[in-house]
Amino acid sequence: MSDTVHGPPRRSTLLSLSTGLVALTSTALALVAPGPAGSDLPAAASPVTSVDADEPIETATESRPVAAGVMAEETETIGPRGWQVTNAITVDITDGASVGYLSTGSLTDLAPVTEQAAAEDAVAAVNGDFYDINNSGAPIGAAFADGRLLKSPSGNRTRMVAFAEDGTGRITHVEFDGTVELPDGDQPIDRLNSSDLPSGSIGAYDASWGDYPRTRAVQGVDDVTEVIVVDGAVSDVTDTPGEGQLPDGAVALVGRDGGAEILDELEPGDEVTVEWDARAADGGPVDTAIGTGDLLVDDGQVQDVNDSTYAARTAIGFSEDGTEITILSADGDNYSHSRGATLAEMARMMADRGVRTAVEIDGGGSSTMVTRLPGTDTLQVDNELSDGGLRNVSNGLGIFAPETSGTTTGLWLQTALNSDEAASDAPVGGGRPDRAFAGLRRTLSATPHDETYGPATDDPKLTWETGNGSVTGDGHTGVVVPDEPGTATVTAAAGSVDAEQTLDVLGAPARITPTERSVNIASLDDTATFGVLGYDEHGTSAPIEPGDVELDYDTSLFDVRADGVRGFEVVPHENGVGGLVTVRVGDTETSVGVSVGVEKQMLDTFDDPSDWYAYGVRADAEVEPTENGEDGAGLRLSYDFTQATATRLGVSSHNDSLGVSGQSRSFGLSIYGRGQGEWTAFTFVDADGNTLPAVYGPYITWEGWRTVELTVPEGYPQELYFKRLTIIETKASAQYTGDVLIDNLYVNAAPTVDVPPEPDVTDPVVAQDAAAGDAEWTFAVFNDAQFVARNPDSALVEGARRTLREIKASDADFLVIAGDLVDEASTADFELAQQILDEEIGDALPYYYVPGNHEVMGADIENFQNHFGDTHQTFDHEGTRFITLDTSLGTLHGGGFEQIAMLRSALDDAADDEAIDSVAVIAHHPPRDPTPSKNSQLADRHEAALIENWLADFQYQTGKGAAFIGGHVGTFHASSVDGVPYVINGNSAKSPSTGTTDGGFTGWSMFGVSPVSDDEQENARQAAHVGGPDWVTAELRPHVDELTLSVPQQVRVGDTASLSATITQGSREIPVTYPVSSAWEPSRQVHVGSPDDARARHSAVYDPRMRELTALRPGLVTLSVTVNDTTEHQRIRLVRDPR
Repeated sequence: MSDTVHGPPRRSTLLSLSTGLVALTSTALALVAPGPAGSDLPAAASPVTSVDADEPIETATESRPVAAGVMAEETETIGPRGWQVTNAITVDITDGASVGYLSTGSLTDLAPVTEQAAAEDAVAAVNGDFYDINNSGAPIGAAFADGRLLKSPSGNRTRMVAFAEDGTGRITHVEFDGTVELPDGDQPIDRLNSSDLPSGSIGAYDASWGDYPRTRAVQGVDDVTEVIVVDGAVSDVTDTPGEGQLPDGAVALVGRDGGAEILDELEPGDEVTVEWDARAADGGPVDTAIGTGDLLVDDGQVQDVNDSTYAARTAIGFSEDGTEITILSADGDNYSHSRGATLAEMARMMADRGVRTAVEIDGGGSSTMVTRLPGTDTLQVDNELSDGGLRNVSNGLGIFAPETSGTTTGLWLQTALNSDEAASDAPVGGGRPDRAFAGLRRTLSATPHDETYGPATDDPKLTWETGNGSVTGDGHTGVVVPDEPGTATVTAAAGSVDAEQTLDVLGAPARITPTERSVNIASLDDTATFGVLGYDEHGTSAPIEPGDVELDYDTSLFDVRADGVRGFEVVPHENGVGGLVTVRVGDTETSVGVSVGVEKQMLDTFDDPSDWYAYGVRADAEVEPTENGEDGAGLRLSYDFTQATATRLGVSSHNDSLGVSGQSRSFGLSIYGRGQGEWTAFTFVDADGNTLPAVYGPYITWEGWRTVELTVPEGYPQELYFKRLTIIETKASAQYTGDVLIDNLYVNAAPTVDVPPEPDVTDPVVAQDAAAGDAEWTFAVFNDAQFVARNPDSALVEGARRTLREIKASDADFLVIAGDLVDEASTADFELAQQILDEEIGDALPYYYVPGNHEVMGADIENFQNHFGDTHQTFDHEGTRFITLDTSLGTLHGGGFEQIAMLRSALDDAADDEAIDSVAVIAHHPPRDPTPSKNSQLADRHEAALIENWLADFQYQTGKGAAFIGGHVGTFHASSVDGVPYVINGNSAKSPSTGTTDGGFTGWSMFGVSPVSDDEQENARQAAHVGGPDWVTAELRPHVDELTLSVPQQVRVGDTASLSATITQGSREIPVTYPVSSAWEPSRQVHVGSPDDARARHSAVYDPRMRELTALRPGLVTLSVTVNDTTEHQRIRLVRDPR
């Protein structure tokens, strides 16, 4: 049977955590890349205070109270080793909290920490000792509960964390003594309730062991004797240890080898006395204790422990007097973006927290940290579980609150909608319910709590108020509807106790989108959900609650019900149908397609693979039939990846294409791999035969058959056809020949639903009817020529040269090459690139070269550095700080953590530097790819979120401008996220990846920059909802082979005529509409604006938004349009009656 692989697993994220500026440390960075000889480069950003590139940067954190003296924390960092998420519980027992032993009551009966904690009314808990996993489940170390020894340590695992009755904790060792008095003399007891037993020894078991067979400790041993002792006398002697629960007071003695021989001498009725005792090696009292792993911190010093093996881990540490307890967990990488931690890292983090001593307790899939929310008895799991779910464990430690009054002493006030449930389009999950739209609601929840943050039992009556708009209270719930953008502070009160929550209030939503453009419900037993997200005119988003949404749909097909304040649940009535849900919020509208039922349909079993053929890119490839398919015949695709170091492809393509009518939800293909790490991709065509961007699948790290199933990206046409399988090798050092076997191609199809496309979104950063040159100064950006030196006269080279000539003629202050100038990163490629730059630019203007993925396509980044210098840098120009980043490997971390530290440092320094009024980050890969495939965005979605958060925070907190400029996607595009513009520069020579109306043309961009004054910065800080300062304009300049202006020769007075223009670019015809930047200039007799403002001298009115001309009186006017310095003019006669 084959496994099914659904591509890389979706990784979880740290949610609901605020970001902030990081403290500045260390020394200056002088980072300026070399430019042309003798060129006048913009000034370096010096000094830039440096974040330590050897230390992690805290990117997000939150904390909340659990009980008096008990706090829960969650922290995300990024460092030289990658992402790490930790959770902590801190306890100060002087405020009344205590620690106790958790278990099911049996050493071998396992349960999740949540169940163990809930059964004892713990307010927080953590898993405990390592245990005999997948066998008896008994803990490995010692265990004490309520001062009673439950278990002695197994092996040499004598170290334990121990708590005295007064709650103080420490790390010590346990000393165990046991004796059995036999008729022929005393014998030692080596173990109590242990899953192991040394040769020649005797172990004891009592009721605490549970009902697991006592054979566990003597598996594989021939000479075994068990003696049951009840009330001081032998009741049974057997050569096979028993199973089942021992009664209270009974003891089972199990001997092996020499120990078995001694016990075998006993007979029922013999008097036997069994005694044991355990004590702490330091002589101190023990009320609660569990066994531990390695010692991490001793006397405040980090111990010499492993620093190379990463895993989910848990540690516990203590202050010198034992009154302060710190429990720390690090998420592993199975279901989280966190990489886990080494023991040495856990030690360093614990020491940094000020503990005097610390030890490791069980980690991996066992690592579980739970805490209650204020005002409730509900426990929630705080860490990301490494197994993907709760693991049954042997024991744990519970944190207990002192006795309470139940009287309300405070309110825990939050939005009713949690961040992790809120609608969002962020690169990683987590919406912003702390934002609201003017005129729309936001629901808040106030939970009363007592002095220990436990539930209040006096049922107080709550009142609600706000200074912005209105708030309606209903018990513990308040619904606020702000009137004005800005902020809204909501106060909930219970008598003299109150709490406040401040919301950021955006203007009315300019547009709305669903979280899912289409949903498929597999069967009538299933449901689907979607939420609604709103955006203001600056691209700042917030979730919209169901109470503000109107729906229109066919109720005979399905019901759509509000799912609390989160969104909507779709409940089907009929199978095999599809329908549309129209979603309205005020004057805005969107749609969600709903289909019910999905059918798996086989497309090809490869019994006759004659319609398949192969080809390679920088490689040889062949296909041939094979009898060794998954279940009969199949197809073998072989490839030779030894012929180049740049990316190589082995492709198996169908002569036609394979699919079915209907909505294709996913395609699957069985692939026999040999574990060589090749990358996989499926390519589809639409119903008209147009090829769509590839959908990438997993790397072939497996051996044998697996089914690779890839979901069709949202935004692709519903009717799709499979065209080809591509096997990819990107690593230059990976030189090999290989093959895969393929079989059983299928599609999962659902009923078709025609979902109207979302309206086009235009961003004001793109110059329309204006030019970037109108700003105080300009700079140019171009990228993605992707030429090779072996073809120096190619169209790609000519495209690059043409672009450089246009930039040189533009009088830009400098040029940034945003990656992929070359294609294969060979020495010859870079030499040709330098030659072209020298010949076309010379010393006319400075340039900076930012590497893209093709700058490492066939060689390491050192080849780029040898020719063009630094891969990342920062420089200042006329008050703007530029930060360039290396994403050549698809991530920021791939270019070295030092550049992430540089980014953080540069932003921190720019925030404090009065000479800096804006920042621009330039990298090849943008945080988001606007095309449906999403293939061209930063691969690490947490890095994408990091950039967006840091730039938004910078602009929000300083009032200075921020922007991001990227390339790679193959289209010209702009959008704003939280008021920060993100501009994607299209290709300069390589063919575009999108249609001409969607930015699919070749060209470059000119950016115009104006300074942000102190007053403008202050205004932006005080009114963040206005979207930040207006400081940068992007003029998107297509190459123009021919510009055609389409206007009527004459217009009758009183009539309105539409005006248009078209660019010819080779075989492409590009309408001069957004995102093409253009300048439309009417003659002086034409008023630009509203007809009401026209004067007597005006013969006509021009509406630049609609591109319309209205004739007011007879005359002759002239209209011109300019695109990328190419201008066309047209005269228009205004007449009373057309001739």
